[in-house]
Amino acid sequence: MPSAKILESKKAFVKEMNEKIAGSLAGVVVAYNGISVENDTKLRKELREAGVEYMVVKNTMLRLAVKGTQYEALAEYFKGDTAIALSAEDPAAAARILCKFADADKTKRFTVKGGFCDGQVMDAAGVKSLSTMPNREGLLSMLAGSLNGIIGGLAVALQGIVDKQEEEAA
Repeated sequence: MPSAKILESKKAFVKEMNEKIAGSLAGVVVAYNGISVENDTKLRKELREAGVEYMVVKNTMLRLAVKGTQYEALAEYFKGDTAIALSAEDPAAAARILCKFADADKTKRFTVKGGFCDGQVMDAAGVKSLSTMPNREGLLSMLAGSLNGIIGGLAVALQGIVDKQEEEAA
């Protein structure tokens, strides 16, 4: 039986993990087995630069952290070597980086297990589709391009009406 001090620290850690998961827009659960130290360092650096928190956590602690929450279905992915990446800013950042890394892994031992976004638990295919979404800046530029096209079309139509009215007046 663990001592009361150790038990209290574990309870505090579970509570902290619960708050981190609840406060994140998205998260990705991966199997990190077989990753080299060099690749792990590169991966962690890229995730840190994107504002994603990546950590290796015991499966039991993760199961307790999601117990009774909307993410309880994530518990099925907490088997084997497990790491979790949490993104509080860009919902697709963690998925984009980790899926790119998993695709580049020649040994196929680093794999995406599942994740969550916007309160919904996703399997590996759902995380993969999330990873293909553009980031916020990309979405905004697509919207601006669409609006620019619409406004340009409206300007051409209005100019056509003005030209027609000038012709009829002359």
